[in-house]
Amino acid sequence: MASIAAGFHALALILFVSVSAMAAPPLKVGYYLYTCPLAELIISKTVSDAVSRNPGMAAGLVRMHFHDCFVRGCDASVLLKSTPGNPAERDHPANNPSLRGFEIIDQAKAQLEALCPMTVSCADIIAFAARDSAHKTGGIYYNVPAGRRDGRVSRLAEVPQNLPPPTFNAQQLIANFARKGLSVDEMVTLSGAHSIGVSHCSSFSSRLYAFNVTFAQDPSLDPAYAAYLKTKCPPPSNANQANPTVPLDSITANTLDNSYYLQLLKLRGLLTSDETLYTSPSTSGMVVNNVKNGFGWSMKFANAMVKMGSIDVLTGNQGEIRKLCSVVN
Repeated sequence: MASIAAGFHALALILFVSVSAMAAPPLKVGYYLYTCPLAELIISKTVSDAVSRNPGMAAGLVRMHFHDCFVRGCDASVLLKSTPGNPAERDHPANNPSLRGFEIIDQAKAQLEALCPMTVSCADIIAFAARDSAHKTGGIYYNVPAGRRDGRVSRLAEVPQNLPPPTFNAQQLIANFARKGLSVDEMVTLSGAHSIGVSHCSSFSSRLYAFNVTFAQDPSLDPAYAAYLKTKCPPPSNANQANPTVPLDSITANTLDNSYYLQLLKLRGLLTSDETLYTSPSTSGMVVNNVKNGFGWSMKFANAMVKMGSIDVLTGNQGEIRKLCSVVN
């Protein structure tokens, strides 16, 4: 009898493991092929139209994917609005007012709800929109494994615990990305997304006017470039002062390419977290390689985006499929 009981126990254990595995299936390319076959086409057209109207929107959507995945995983928690007593991620200064593209996600979601109700997750829409933005601005296309579910929690306090600020040095960035399962080269590769988009002066003005007790200006910043930046960003004087924006890549501001790395070689990385990639011995060689091989960088970028898009995803019966991306059902 003991052996029979042991056999039943082993069988139960196997069944438990099998059911657990079924409850959280992996992401899959072509996930909506049968349930909502036009999903990717609808999202792609929505993104293409938006970027045609405003080229800067592409950078916003790529950045949204990054900001979503690094806080609670790729679960669309960045889209949730604050509720009484619970300030959400999107209202943290790292996201508000600089994060863009919420309305594009909402437009795509509304079309998909009309066609395939409660089928396509907001988290998947963000992942597809980031891919379509990379394709529109840089010709970089990759298959997006889907099947993400939407999270029900969004906490403002978790943003600074997970998102790297623009003041991070290379070692801090390496540690931050490593916690998300991303390698040093993947961190350097994904940083190339800064070849599109803009940054507010407040994110780098300390490099121009109050760097440290020894240098008023960051010595790792090209003096001519610093002089140009000072014409765009006046010295900060009060909290109500205007906060202009400057292109992250002044050469090809609306094209996703490897020119970002060439700017680093010229000491023209806008943010501390940009220039540190070249001035740090642990990453400088990777920067040089990305300058030499633009096609190689674009291939690595595609692979790194897919890997980033799988961070701590909810699948199977986890989470939910939101009807509206900004509120839980």
